[in-house]
Amino acid sequence: MDLLPIEIKVNIEGDVAAALSALSGSSSPMTRRRIWFAEGRDGVAEGRVPLLDGGVIVRFRIGGGPGDLTVKLRPCTGEQLVGRFSAPFEAEPFTYKIEEDWSGNRRMLAASLVHGGPPGMLSDAVKPGADPAASMDAVQGQFLHACAPAIRLDGLVALGPIFSTKVDDVPLDDLKVDLDAWSVADLDFLEASIRVKPKDEDDVEKFTARAERKQRKLEDAVRERGVVLSEHPESKTRRVLTVLAGTDQS
Repeated sequence: MDLLPIEIKVNIEGDVAAALSALSGSSSPMTRRRIWFAEGRDGVAEGRVPLLDGGVIVRFRIGGGPGDLTVKLRPCTGEQLVGRFSAPFEAEPFTYKIEEDWSGNRRMLAASLVHGGPPGMLSDAVKPGADPAASMDAVQGQFLHACAPAIRLDGLVALGPIFSTKVDDVPLDDLKVDLDAWSVADLDFLEASIRVKPKDEDDVEKFTARAERKQRKLEDAVRERGVVLSEHPESKTRRVLTVLAGTDQS
């Protein structure tokens, strides 16, 4: 597999509104969306998140313009990604990405197939009693069947909503940073992220070293603005889904 883009993330807790203001300024345009995740209904009834435990994320984003349904494998291996899913592609309305996902000392491979569409296209999928899997396109079903065949998509329930406030391309020093604040139940998170793309002259060693420098720059740029990085070892997706799976989603 060729060198892959790297998404580098840092998570922030505490006063998320103050952190968002400190990092983005007051004039940056914000996109507000609602997010749901699909999970196994039987697992949720027992406080478990079987899809996430199996390395599968099914996410619905609604509002703030076009919606999208994302099916993601994280973590995954290159050997899992077979057939047409062994390389990234764009084929309207789909975008298929393979990239590394870095957060602190965690580094993993992630593959995601995003189906974009008009505003409101997914509203019925997340209603109480609806089957979230019914909104998945056949190509997304093929992706899971080929690359995660052990995952079952029957008996799913939508968990949410999570309220998201997103600000893209915020200049922090010489970086362009995306900010995404999530709020649900008594949890509030802010994620700051950048993407590092390989250059023609890069080999693995050179590209990894450049990404590590960018990671340090991102962490330093956040801290220099008085914002404290989270030390929590779990991803924000797992923390949010764990909380939502503990509430009544019937």
